Amino acid sequence: MLADCQSFYASVEKAGNPQYANKPLVVAGDPERRSGIILAACPIAKKYGVTTAETVRESLAKCPDLVIIKPRMQLYIDVSMQITNIYRTYSDLVEPYSIDEQFIDITGSRNLFGSPLDIARAIQQQVRNDTGVYTRLGISYSKVTAKMACDLWAKKNEEGIFTLTKALLPEMLWPLPIGKLFMVGSRMTAHFTAMGLATIGELARTPLAALKQMMRRKFGKNCDIDAELYWRLANGIDDSPVSPYTHEEAPKSVGHQMTLPRDYRKLEELKVVLLELTELVCQRCRSLGFMGGVVSVGCQGADFDRPTGFYRQMKMSEPTNVTNQVYAAAVKLFRQHWEGVPVRKVAIGLSQLANEEEYQLSLFDQRDRFRELEKTTDALKLKYGNTAIMRAVSVTEAGQAKDRAGKIGGHYK
Repeated sequence: MLADCQSFYASVEKAGNPQYANKPLVVAGDPERRSGIILAACPIAKKYGVTTAETVRESLAKCPDLVIIKPRMQLYIDVSMQITNIYRTYSDLVEPYSIDEQFIDITGSRNLFGSPLDIARAIQQQVRNDTGVYTRLGISYSKVTAKMACDLWAKKNEEGIFTLTKALLPEMLWPLPIGKLFMVGSRMTAHFTAMGLATIGELARTPLAALKQMMRRKFGKNCDIDAELYWRLANGIDDSPVSPYTHEEAPKSVGHQMTLPRDYRKLEELKVVLLELTELVCQRCRSLGFMGGVVSVGCQGADFDRPTGFYRQMKMSEPTNVTNQVYAAAVKLFRQHWEGVPVRKVAIGLSQLANEEEYQLSLFDQRDRFRELEKTTDALKLKYGNTAIMRAVSVTEAGQAKDRAGKIGGHYK
């Protein structure tokens, strides 16, 4: 089954502020800026037409009495973990899908807790009692069909629970518009419609070989993997197990990006941001015990209608997780490809990761010395926070390290 927390951030705030129980409430990225973005809206606010991703200004135009709350990301993470622990009392197979959605395999739990419907109701009641958050649950035979059972039906019925069996696919899922299929967005909906596939059923009943040919003609390239993915989704085929260890696998790359508060136009300003991001990337690599052999740098302007920027990578002379070494390579790469246009977003990454204890020594190699020094500062930051030790450039006007330290995922803790 898939358990989804309704309007999660807003629900957590309402649970902690009973005075707002019957009021329209939203959590916004920056309530002090009327252009801030809505991160979550409670059901009452949604009745006024308020939606996520719109601006505070647009929401207030629809609902002048809107209660706007600044996000508290650490609180939401803590409540999410509390809910995860509730799920784990019903099954040891719980896989986080997002901060407010988790898959639960209850195959081995039925002898202890009853039918899937009984377990769903018990989970729903316990989460509500312990956290004040309302959950909706989709029950099915696979992860993808459980996700669609939740999104398409459980979120819309009174009980907040829906069971989608394999036998119900032709009756319940296939008549729906193709845009309702999991992982099909507006652009892909237009493509499928142009191919004559207006419903999920039309896609599901198309022979896979024929669908591959149709997509090749449509996109002018080999799309066999994409074709099979969509065909399997439409037919409710998903063999992936619910795994508690999904997010514990070794990463293939480590990266960080930052959206800047204004356009940065000078290289000296951008170098400050590059250094701060490089420090974060290398700090994380060291905590994981990896070095990177390839550095990547990207930037983007603020105008999405006329996109500017680049994303490039290059192989370094030797793998490293030492900040100054990676930073030197990142600046070199940035200088080569930046055309001097204003920058609003910057990204840094390391890939081709290798164990930091296994590498070939080179003449005058000082990686060990620098790494041990930085691990000492890492320990201080872990204990006292990332602002305990900062580079001097980070306290200049261009620096963003102090502001970033007060956020999680780009939002305030």
